[in-house]
Amino acid sequence: QVHLVESGGGLVQPGGSLRLSCAASGRTFANYAMGWFRQTPGKERQFVAAVNWSGGATVYANSVKGRFTISRVNAKNTVYLQMDSLKPEDTAVYYCAASPTTLVPTSEDSYNRWGQGIQVTVSS
Repeated sequence: QVHLVESGGGLVQPGGSLRLSCAASGRTFANYAMGWFRQTPGKERQFVAAVNWSGGATVYANSVKGRFTISRVNAKNTVYLQMDSLKPEDTAVYYCAASPTTLVPTSEDSYNRWGQGIQVTVSS
């Protein structure tokens, strides 16, 4: 099994950058596709980005394409979300998730392990 812990969130001004990290415990990290989702109060959780087990395939939501980059280092059991050119509408709680598949899923139903979430606030 995989246990996930996010870090790196906080307050940033519009146009700024943050890098989220998600550290996974367990020996089977490389068997999982990894994804990032986000949620704001009163709204459903939405897909942000995902990467396959090797890091060779990625998928992004249209709203973050060209601004966010997902990557992973299997030797460190860690997945990252580099967020650049941040906008106020990126403000949300961000969740890291793991999916036991070789694909790159965008649906949260495909993920069976979730982190506790971390707050990202973009405001001047």
